[in-house]
Amino acid sequence: MCEVLRHRGPDAHGAYVAVDVALGIQRLAVIDTETGDQPIFNEDRSVVVVLNGEIYNYRELREELISRGHRFRTRSDTEVIVHLYEELSDRCVEPLRGMFAFALWDCDQRRLLLGRDRVGKKPLFYRADRGRLWFGSEAKAILQDPDVPRRPDPIALDSYLQFHYVPPNQSAFAGLSKLSPGHTLSWKEGCVRAERYWRLSYRDELAGVPEPELHELIRERLLEATRLRLRSDVPLGAFLSGGVDSGAVVAAMARQLSEPVKTFSVGFDIAEFDETVHAKTVANLYGTDHHELHIQPDAISILPRLVWHYDEPFADHSAIPSFYLAEMTRREVTVALNGDGGDECFAGYMRYRAAAMTSRFAWIPRWITGLGAHAIRIVGTGARHDTTRARIGRVLEALATDPELRYASWVTYLDTNSRRELYTPEMLETLGSEAPGQMLAGPFLASDATSEVDRLLDVDVQTYLVGDLLVKMDIATMAHSLEVRSPLLDQEFMQMAAALPAGAKVRGATSKRLFKDALEPWLPQSILNRGKMGFTVPLREWLRGPLRDLPREVLLDPHSLQRGMFRPTAIERVIDDHASGRRDTSNTLWALLQLELWMRKFIDGEIPTGPDADLAWSGIEADRVC
Repeated sequence: MCEVLRHRGPDAHGAYVAVDVALGIQRLAVIDTETGDQPIFNEDRSVVVVLNGEIYNYRELREELISRGHRFRTRSDTEVIVHLYEELSDRCVEPLRGMFAFALWDCDQRRLLLGRDRVGKKPLFYRADRGRLWFGSEAKAILQDPDVPRRPDPIALDSYLQFHYVPPNQSAFAGLSKLSPGHTLSWKEGCVRAERYWRLSYRDELAGVPEPELHELIRERLLEATRLRLRSDVPLGAFLSGGVDSGAVVAAMARQLSEPVKTFSVGFDIAEFDETVHAKTVANLYGTDHHELHIQPDAISILPRLVWHYDEPFADHSAIPSFYLAEMTRREVTVALNGDGGDECFAGYMRYRAAAMTSRFAWIPRWITGLGAHAIRIVGTGARHDTTRARIGRVLEALATDPELRYASWVTYLDTNSRRELYTPEMLETLGSEAPGQMLAGPFLASDATSEVDRLLDVDVQTYLVGDLLVKMDIATMAHSLEVRSPLLDQEFMQMAAALPAGAKVRGATSKRLFKDALEPWLPQSILNRGKMGFTVPLREWLRGPLRDLPREVLLDPHSLQRGMFRPTAIERVIDDHASGRRDTSNTLWALLQLELWMRKFIDGEIPTGPDADLAWSGIEADRVC
């Protein structure tokens, strides 16, 4: 189990084995590189812990615990956990400010405690079965045990094709689960219990505070969150995309470091996907030591490695540049800061602006908007999607739908009709009648937010952020033994942002309004006012050019078709539509490719202990792809 996770921690291996329990750790040494090897114990060795991640406020916690009489043997951040457990038992997670997944064994009580950080920066899979418990940072560690079956979960695979990631409350492997962010899980005498210890509140507690004061508060909190993440005994740098969020983090770093920040960017030769010119603007402004890499279509050669590292099917194709960015960065530093979380804190996506707009018309009776939408469906919107009639039709359709289902229609890739066309009757019968996107309804209805924009932010923090963005970055970086820290995901910073009124985040066509205003002293208008590009790849062009034959070779292979999940005619139509230029189906093709290659690697075959083993496993010509 440890060997298959060696990429996450190549610097040291540790284990604790006793009656009924075995804990293992592969350590990436960042804090206390000399004496901080794990497992780590309390004073009388009655409590033992292994930790993946970092506790950023460990110095403050250490001083407080020493003042209470605790004795420390190391200078590591990990050791604070065992002493906090002595003081607070399961509530030991509450003072922790960091990203973490840990396992703690109480020898006297013969009890295990698992803990995961508040937003899910660090992953934690587990399997509970007949009184036994397996757990690991990646699913492949648990799958090393031959007693653990490897069967796909069709419900999770359907969710994957809807969202292009497996949701955080599901697993692609039947029988495996993920500990939810902000939760602990305890095991004693075969009984397992999970408890939530934290969630964001979206009450407008900062409503009425003058905006200049809010600007100062945002900058202060960002500087503090960044300062804590600069604690390291190894070299560190920053990802710099050219957007507002990464630019803000680099600016906060430059204000607190005496030497130039090392910054890293990736780009493409296709201008509409390339942000390197904007990254250089920020790099030049702050005099960073800047590094840059341009990605070519042959980058697809890492596809087998991506499938192995991600464990579950994962269709966010920005994993490709993220993987190369991490590889380049690791040559220079061991820790990198990034701008993850800015969009989820300050409403940076277009869908938040759409929600703000539709909520202004919520007073119109549903039956009126429903009639209007029906009328436009009858007369049609024409061949173009950007006509006035088409826009009005989309607005009326949105207003005629419950807010949580409306949001689901914006963020899912397969609607009811698409699923019916794609899946075989047997697959549809297995899935049942649950509507696409239904997973989002629970968090939406449970949110304490009073505005629709804040409700959507709450939903995204609990679903898209943890299921897609954080998975993408954790796996891409840890594949290269690189630790990434995200100041904008600091719990204090996130709570401040959540307490801002929705109107301070979205106003008219401007998203992240208050955040951008606060950053005016730090970043130029050319960065603050440019449109959002997104960290993506020219997949549409690649699948009509150098990778044109890839979908047909993989998806129409007899081995793929015999799985019985998809109608062959539907797969063929999706391929032909994209190749001919009739429709852009690149996202669907990529999701199907990732799913099929995952099935071949994790369900059909033996799981190798390293990503470079058996690179020709996918059935694609090895000399063309690998």
